[in-house]
Amino acid sequence: MTTIEDSVIVDASDVWKIYQTGQLKVEALRGLNLKVKKGEMLAVMGPSGCGKTTLLNCVSGLDDVTKGKVTIEGTDLATMSDDQKAQFRARRMGFIFQAYNLLPVLTAQENVELPLLLSGVSESEAKTGARSALKMVGLEDWRTHKPAELSGGQQQRVTIARALVNKPAIVWGDEPTGNLDSENSEEIVRLLRSLNRDYGLTLVVVTHDQHVAQETDRIVLMRNGQIEKQINAAGLNHSKA
Repeated sequence: MTTIEDSVIVDASDVWKIYQTGQLKVEALRGLNLKVKKGEMLAVMGPSGCGKTTLLNCVSGLDDVTKGKVTIEGTDLATMSDDQKAQFRARRMGFIFQAYNLLPVLTAQENVELPLLLSGVSESEAKTGARSALKMVGLEDWRTHKPAELSGGQQQRVTIARALVNKPAIVWGDEPTGNLDSENSEEIVRLLRSLNRDYGLTLVVVTHDQHVAQETDRIVLMRNGQIEKQINAAGLNHSKA
């Protein structure tokens, strides 16, 4: 029988992140505890400077914690070297940022192929995987277009396809709708939610947008480097079901 613990993909326990600059000590995360279950879509919210992005960076292994423990799929990140963590992220994680970070000289398909090629997948497999990922986000017909020929919403869809192409266990999003107008923002949120429901994709999204948060399963509210409150978003009135 599957237990609650078996279904936990991210487990952050008593996590501290302290930045020391000369005499100045900043406690960005202060004894934070967080579990994320497989297939969950989670929103992290809070005022600027509360530690949202620091939390994302620490639990994804982009940054080391000062104290505490973070495990992903049962693996303690502290036991890995920097190279091992980079390989683990490449194989098991996807990232979606506010800035699309697409290479302007490459087509949509070539941008999506990159993570696979860098991980050693053959060119033919990378092409097949990229085309499949672009189809998932509704952009297969735009695969030969370069970023400048795409709208902001379409560019973010390419970014999402790139995050999905390695079939990750979890996708991290840092303000994924921050550069989009309200219409494109709603479109991207609906896409992320449908990917979560249709493919069981685990998503952790840092956002300041209440409309984005309302489409998730759970909202984590942060303040001063700690989790202040957690809300079951299923009970909220979704703006666009």
